[in-house]
Amino acid sequence: MSFTSPHLAGLAPYTPGEQPAIEGLVKLNTNENPYPPSPRVLAAIEGAARTGLQLYPDPESCALRKVIARHHGVDPDRVFVGNGSDEVLALVFDAFFRHAGQPLLLPDVSYSFYQSVCRWLGVAVRQVPLDEGLRVDLAAFEATRGEAVAGMVIANPNAPTGIALPLNALARLARVHPQRVLLVDEAYVDFGAESATALVARHPNVLVVQTLSKSRALAGLRVGWAIGQAPLVDALTRVKNSFNAYPLDRLAQAGAIAAFEDQAYFERQRDAVVHCREGLLLQLEDLGFSVLPSQTNFVFARHPAHDAAQLAAALRARKVLVRHFAQPRIDQYLRISVGTPGQCGQLVDALVHILQAG
Repeated sequence: MSFTSPHLAGLAPYTPGEQPAIEGLVKLNTNENPYPPSPRVLAAIEGAARTGLQLYPDPESCALRKVIARHHGVDPDRVFVGNGSDEVLALVFDAFFRHAGQPLLLPDVSYSFYQSVCRWLGVAVRQVPLDEGLRVDLAAFEATRGEAVAGMVIANPNAPTGIALPLNALARLARVHPQRVLLVDEAYVDFGAESATALVARHPNVLVVQTLSKSRALAGLRVGWAIGQAPLVDALTRVKNSFNAYPLDRLAQAGAIAAFEDQAYFERQRDAVVHCREGLLLQLEDLGFSVLPSQTNFVFARHPAHDAAQLAAALRARKVLVRHFAQPRIDQYLRISVGTPGQCGQLVDALVHILQAG
């Protein structure tokens, strides 16, 4: 006898990056920021913890939405917030992509969470292959013009490749299926890409999702948001309030507001990551790796003479953790998060020993 709903049999849940408790580990596998959040964030959370926890939080996160709106130069009614960008993405898929018999267009190499959500919601998927350089193939997406589709999803910069599309390319995509939502997932946009938020005013079908997890060093706080025209935000709010009217607690709202208010700290730490990324890229190339251009806080690299899975295992044996994806087209690449200069130095030292031994 089974007590589960029938659709559970077909679910293949998303597998997040490993979070091992290993002493002395250099953890470069989940694209977390190597630096702590702003001290103002910690002070705001501490202050919020002292009063009001017996009360429900603001269900609409009005103060936070105003801060996010001001940061992006939009009206608050164009901002939706949720418990991490993954929750926001799941609500977007539910609200806009459940069109029976019509597939959602996704790059064939992208954030695997999208596929998991589609299986959960019963959304059909059509994969659009990246080009030979592992870039989003604009022509392939444009070739679907006039077809019945559920929408399009683009991670920009893409994960795990790290390559970004320019703003004019995103505008082209928005015009391919103007009656369907183009979701642009910008988890890594602060590290060097152009944000599609600039397109929202001109394109009612563009919805942009961002997060505090990466560039603002708040992966543990779980705050994400979407920016789109008011009808899209209203639809997301209807879905949210149908099952969880209070997704962001008081501590998360207070900490998130403080993160936006300390812009100088954000810029210093973001610039430090970008500087270290460029140095790491050059060091990897000196070791014989081919590295894709990155506008994220990670690099995607392969070595023509060494198997990626074996390299990942050898690094782990030296207490350096990176991410390997055993899937077609990218199984010879390693995704390496950018750490502090010291952490990147330990990674490079470990690779030197491994390559020499090999």
